[in-house]
Amino acid sequence: MITPLTTSQLTLRRFRPDDGADLYEYLSDPRTYRFEPGEPLDRAQAGQCAAEMAASPDFWAVELNASGRVIGQIYLKQIEPPEYLTCELGYIMSPAYQHQGYGAEASAALVRQALTAGGMHRIVAHCNPENIASWRLLEKLGFRREALHRQDIFFRRDAAGAPLWTDTYVYALLAADRNWT
Repeated sequence: MITPLTTSQLTLRRFRPDDGADLYEYLSDPRTYRFEPGEPLDRAQAGQCAAEMAASPDFWAVELNASGRVIGQIYLKQIEPPEYLTCELGYIMSPAYQHQGYGAEASAALVRQALTAGGMHRIVAHCNPENIASWRLLEKLGFRREALHRQDIFFRRDAAGAPLWTDTYVYALLAADRNWT
């Protein structure tokens, strides 16, 4: 599943080590990390991140066809055990390109690819219940909310070092659902 995919507005492709400048544009923005682990990256860290993602088959660059710029990233990885034919989906879109349908367009293309040519049975995704745009995107793609995991994860700590726990919605889409076509 490494062949580039093209949609009407986007190309989904493997990252290249020279994507660091485009990654810096959104991974240096604190808004990117509201619902994600990590902290804003500097230019050198963004370059290193691009090299790491270029070496992995699990990350896809979301490139805007009109400009050739990388405006986001998608994570799609088969999870263990492989015989369960299940992938996990995750995505980060540049704050400058959010709420324009790019995340849904890119995710839909990869989900369709995984469930058809990739032969996957199930795609799962997780998001913070406060990340309304994320769970609405998943529901738009036909994912069903299967669970709410209460205070199951933290990405930050308070001033005293105590975890700031957050909840997680669990979503899934089955190949048999056929509402993703």
